[in-house]
Amino acid sequence: MTNHLLAYATFHVMGDAVVPAFWTEYFGLSPDTAISKGEPFLTPSGRLAGPGRVGLWALSSKRFVHSDDLTPHLRYLTQTLNLGRGDLLRVVADKRVRLRFFCYWNNRSGDRVPDIPQDIRTMMDALGGTIEIDEYRD
Repeated sequence: MTNHLLAYATFHVMGDAVVPAFWTEYFGLSPDTAISKGEPFLTPSGRLAGPGRVGLWALSSKRFVHSDDLTPHLRYLTQTLNLGRGDLLRVVADKRVRLRFFCYWNNRSGDRVPDIPQDIRTMMDALGGTIEIDEYRD
């Protein structure tokens, strides 16, 4: 493993109606990123930006999982956020938000294939969410 991870994932709750405080309470965790549409927000570097073009609540696996494969990152987020909870689909519909896993994938060798477990694909499909892979080649 290198000092720079070749993979990590971020779970996003997105939409114009996102109220970050609600999602922080719902998941019982502080996000890495919290943006309310139309409001100023702090960037990861601590700079004030905005106003936010869309609402966003996001938690990344980058600080917690040290693997160059996506599966451990996706499993960490799925378990930590308890994404299998029975009421999540209803809450997502009620709050008019979208869910996604946004995956960083460094494929500098050109021969790495992202690993997305079928059960996580199925869960995200059931929630109306997406899994996106942002592939980089150095």
